Amino acid sequence: MSKQTIVNVGYRSTNYWVISAGSSRLLVDIGWPGSLGTMQANLKRMDIPLTEIRYALATHYHIDHAGLGQELKLEGVPLLVLDVQVSAIPLMKTWTKPQDHYVDIITHDNVTIPLSESRALLENIGITGEIVHTPGHSDDSVSLLLDDGSVFTGDLTHPAFISMEDAATVYASWRLLRERGATRVYPGHGPIQHISFYTAN
Repeated sequence: MSKQTIVNVGYRSTNYWVISAGSSRLLVDIGWPGSLGTMQANLKRMDIPLTEIRYALATHYHIDHAGLGQELKLEGVPLLVLDVQVSAIPLMKTWTKPQDHYVDIITHDNVTIPLSESRALLENIGITGEIVHTPGHSDDSVSLLLDDGSVFTGDLTHPAFISMEDAATVYASWRLLRERGATRVYPGHGPIQHISFYTAN
């Protein structure tokens, strides 16, 4: 199996991570609406052909993490959706404005799977890991946890910054990730951190 590599192709203060196993790639969090040109330019700058992205995965359906979903689908990138996320997709457009140029996500052609099938799907593209339900920031939030301890958490709230979120839910999600072997956190915003930065105390 090819060595896995991680590249950040983010912009506008949001991280978009490309996990690669050879020429087979997964995009985790998928861009602001109307920003396809920026995403394409960043991928090109990092020598990542759009045609090699096997799936795009949103950690949750807020516009800075999933707003580019349909535009990427129109470019040939399948949208990978977990069963716990399905109901959140149509709600996302309620947070958009006309100037966002959001293209509504068509749902019938998404690749929708239960969480229990995520490991097998990832193995098919050479990536070793699983997708875990990690509510806290939103009910539909998921994290990609690789077997090497890397975890892509989107906006899962740092426990020190809980405000409107349910604290018990946030703590439970971080505890689950740590128990399953997470060591390095690749967040939706900000720098990579050791998981102790999020789970101390």
